[in-house]
Amino acid sequence: MNVDWFDFHLPEELIAQTPLKERTASRLLMLDKTSGEISHGVFTDLEGKLREGDVLVLNNTRVIPARLMGMKKETGAKAELLLLKQLGENQWETLAKPAKKLKVGSVIVFGDDGTGNPLMEAEVLSEGEMGSRTIRFRYEGIFQELLDKLGEMPLPPYIKERLEERERYQTVYSKHEGSAAAPTAGLHFTEEFLHRLEQKGVKLAYVTLHVGLGTFRPMSVDTVEEHEMHSEYYELDEQNAELLNEAKRSGRRIVAVGTTSARTLETLANRFKDAPIESCSGWTSIFIYPGYQFQLVNALLTNFHLPKSTLVMLVSALAGRDTIMKAYREAIERRYRFFSFGDAMFIY
Repeated sequence: MNVDWFDFHLPEELIAQTPLKERTASRLLMLDKTSGEISHGVFTDLEGKLREGDVLVLNNTRVIPARLMGMKKETGAKAELLLLKQLGENQWETLAKPAKKLKVGSVIVFGDDGTGNPLMEAEVLSEGEMGSRTIRFRYEGIFQELLDKLGEMPLPPYIKERLEERERYQTVYSKHEGSAAAPTAGLHFTEEFLHRLEQKGVKLAYVTLHVGLGTFRPMSVDTVEEHEMHSEYYELDEQNAELLNEAKRSGRRIVAVGTTSARTLETLANRFKDAPIESCSGWTSIFIYPGYQFQLVNALLTNFHLPKSTLVMLVSALAGRDTIMKAYREAIERRYRFFSFGDAMFIY
């Protein structure tokens, strides 16, 4: 399957640079995956599309201020690290810039303790592909407090504007710290709107998937099947496992909020097969593209994604490539806002 089949032209001015003032003020494209029918509205129209008994599955990961700007200890040259995955005590997998200048043994320093010494140092332990570096931190104090002080929110590279308010790149239900990027489909929800859905009889379930390198890594192959997804850590507790089991038993719809929730749910489906889902944790590198048969996800709320991305392939697996490409063309014609701070799409 050719990667180019998932390409489309997106005018640059449609890439949303800043979040809307009101989270629920975005537009909503609604796509019937069976008939291909498309309708248009506002985000709060989602309430009318959800039914009593539906289980809405949200990813409650929380983004850490994972972008660290420092300098090489040896030369004073600027250096940048993006924290992706904790590998052990004080060891992290990172994306480094400029990677070519950050060889094994290089030391990067961050901040100033007031006496001319850095607040934190990072030593490069090993080199990986596409700018990946394993590093070890040295510091005094509490790492998370230093990260809050020194780090910046790791906004995607297509967002050029400065984010004035950190919490606008967090979902209102974010809880477990560990992501290098936000599960952006969830940014549209407010606590009030979630409460309205619960009053209607929609059940809320939570999974945790810490978003990592896969979000930042472009497709560098010609055919879809050649691509390898990066592994990401997920967790599910007993209470939420039972909500999923109850939905399966009663034939209720499971509605994933975002591709991260969808990937976690399908990982669970593959892990437990026909057996009841249990509380668990682990690493997933599931890659969903056309031909994949969804086992748990019945409907999906998502944003609009990058051309030729694994995320466009995932939604194409759910609704069909031709149907998705048609919906994207219509979204572009109607000037929908794209990507992390953009508008939403409900596939049902």
